[in-house]
Amino acid sequence: MATPDFIRAIRADAGQQLLWLPGVTAIVFDDEGRVLLGRRSDNGKWSVIGGIPEPGEQPAECAVREVYEETAVHCVPERVVLVQALEPVTYPNGDTCQYMDITLRCRAVGGEARVNDDESLEVAWFDVDALPALHEFSHSRIKQALGDGPTWFEPPSDEALSTGSALR
Repeated sequence: MATPDFIRAIRADAGQQLLWLPGVTAIVFDDEGRVLLGRRSDNGKWSVIGGIPEPGEQPAECAVREVYEETAVHCVPERVVLVQALEPVTYPNGDTCQYMDITLRCRAVGGEARVNDDESLEVAWFDVDALPALHEFSHSRIKQALGDGPTWFEPPSDEALSTGSALR
């Protein structure tokens, strides 16, 4: 995936140390209830659409931008599906990042699904009962986005509750 210029500037000073970054995932459904996926160019696997917000960009704006940039589909965010701190990731070049993922359920409102940048090899709509092989990250977010339940988040640990750190 392309590294945004502002991350390159941070890396020039920070080196490969852990960066804590926001991430936005868009689970996009069409009027037929199908979900939009892209087959990533970096690993060849199918995945939901997502990316890193630009400085000052709101999560919903990021979702709309990323979906269009990667798939040429226009979408409207409908609700927050989940908020979750992910495990740190170390990239092949040695850079380490940890993401706070905000996943949004989105509705497609126009455009034709196609590869629209160099981040995807393929883009397609899938019936939710006929999904290709997906990493648990994508699968769990699609499942969560299908319901109308409240926003999911990891509850505080017993330790955080007992020390009061979750209450500060």
